Amino acid sequence: QVQLVESGGGLVQAGESLRLSCAASGSIFRINTMGWYRQAPGKQRELVAIISSGGSTHCADSVKGRFTISRDNAKNTVYLQMNSLKPEDTAVYYCNFWPSLDAYWGQGTQVTVSS
Repeated sequence: QVQLVESGGGLVQAGESLRLSCAASGSIFRINTMGWYRQAPGKQRELVAIISSGGSTHCADSVKGRFTISRDNAKNTVYLQMNSLKPEDTAVYYCNFWPSLDAYWGQGTQVTVSS
């Protein structure tokens, strides 16, 4: 079974950058659209960005122009480059397939942006 492990979160100041990584353990990753999601305290989980197996991307309006999703199929890894971070980006970030599958939610990685 595929496992997805997120990493790269941390505490940064507003305006700084972080790059998140999601490593997948199985080759099925390469043929699937992958997504980054986030959940802020007291809010529902939301979709941040998706990338198809061929590299087509889509970002939520709230992060468009600041976040970039990419993937390296040879490494079974999907990335989320986050620039110009804002306090409202504070959340636990998760990767999953798109549409998401309940069985593949991992622990996520915490991103905290201070003002």
